[in-house]
Amino acid sequence: MNSLLLETVLASGQTIQLVQGNITAETTDAIVNAANAHLQHGAGVAGAILRQGGPVGHAAPAWTTGGSLPCRIVIHAVGPVWGDGDEDEKLAVAITGSLRLADELGLGSIAIPAISTGIFGFPKERAAAMIFASIREYLANPSGLHLVRLVLYDTATITAFEKAWHDHFDPKP
Repeated sequence: MNSLLLETVLASGQTIQLVQGNITAETTDAIVNAANAHLQHGAGVAGAILRQGGPVGHAAPAWTTGGSLPCRIVIHAVGPVWGDGDEDEKLAVAITGSLRLADELGLGSIAIPAISTGIFGFPKERAAAMIFASIREYLANPSGLHLVRLVLYDTATITAFEKAWHDHFDPKP
C-alpha cells in the first residue's frame, strides 16, 4: 500500500504529494512510465508497469491505456541519460510534456516516478529539484490537474526527494 509522506496545496488549490510506494498501485487518472528512447518496456518502472498492467493498447504515440492497472492512462515520458548533455532541460521537458498531455486528455490527477534517477544515472537530489520546479512552473498556469503525485520506491530516492521538497515547498523564514 502506498503511503503519503508530504503534501502541499498551492494557492490555486492544486495539490502536490510525495508518496512512498509502487506507482502501479496508483488510482490517479494517469501514471507516468519512465520510458527509454525506443519506448520499450524493460526494467525499473517500465518493467513494473508491464508486469502489473499486462499488455496495453496503443491509442497515441505518447500514451497508452492503463490495461489492468487501476489508472486509466499510462503516459510514456523519455527522460535523459546522465552524461548525454542538457540533462536538466531534457528532464524538465519530460515532466512538463507529461503534465501537458494529461491536461490535453482532460485528466485531473497524475502520478510521476523519479524519472531518470535509476539506470539513467541522473543524480537524485538534482532530479528532485528539477521535477519540483517543473511542476510548480507548469501549475502556475491554468490547468485541469488538481493532483500531482510523485511516487517513489526506494529509501535513497525518498531521502533525496524529501530534502528537495523542503527546499521547494517549506515556507522560508
